[in-house]
Amino acid sequence: MRCPFCGNIETQVKDSRPAEEHVSIRRRRFCPGCGGRFTTYERVQLRDLVVVKSNGRREDFDRDKLERSIRIALQKRPVEPERVEQMISGIVRRLESMGETDIPSKTVGEIVMESLARIDTVAYVRFASVYKNFQAADDFDKFVSELRPDAAAEDKQGA
Repeated sequence: MRCPFCGNIETQVKDSRPAEEHVSIRRRRFCPGCGGRFTTYERVQLRDLVVVKSNGRREDFDRDKLERSIRIALQKRPVEPERVEQMISGIVRRLESMGETDIPSKTVGEIVMESLARIDTVAYVRFASVYKNFQAADDFDKFVSELRPDAAAEDKQGA
């Protein structure tokens, strides 16, 4: 494993332990070249996934990119980091177990939205606003009213 500080490829593992409920291995590493210490995670990758964008462009699936977008949606929300990791690992496992190597970006987005809806409604709306490309406040209003069909029905009855 290359040292992120000096680029040395001769790093040493100082400690290994299971992480994320035994889904990955956390390794503490040491670089004898610069003395730097860093952590790496090893995960099982069942197959190499490729995300097919709506414009037809293809790019390798990037777990870190998925994690960043989910963490942005969950920013300042009361969700435990362990729960977020479990959700991300669950999404990746679900994508890998679909049996296809080419996954449409729409499928990835829908799975993320489904997962976020189960753990935090605000994060769900945040993610949806980017995923569905909201342009105006009316887009939010319409989306939120679809989340609460009972409230929308009451508004129509009261009018």
